[in-house]
Amino acid sequence: MRPWMPPRHHRDLTDAQWAILDTLIPEPTLRRDGRGRPWKDRRAVLNGILWVLRTGAPWADVPDRYPSYQTCHRRFQQWVCAGVMKGILEALGS
Repeated sequence: MRPWMPPRHHRDLTDAQWAILDTLIPEPTLRRDGRGRPWKDRRAVLNGILWVLRTGAPWADVPDRYPSYQTCHRRFQQWVCAGVMKGILEALGS
């Protein structure tokens, strides 16, 4: 069952776009001790990241419809270091 997600904004990724990108973004690894908060939905985080890249706004201005700006920024940094963002941008550009 798919987790609840807020209604999609008209500039967010379409289902067709997400179907392509879903395979490029690794699922988060859970801690062995089972502690910590559940990870935010990858699609929602990516939409928040793309909002910042599209608008040029500061991370702190990420709208409430996306996960927190801290989550979006942290995941952006992780994905850049891992080369995931390069693959995402190349896929979106083609």
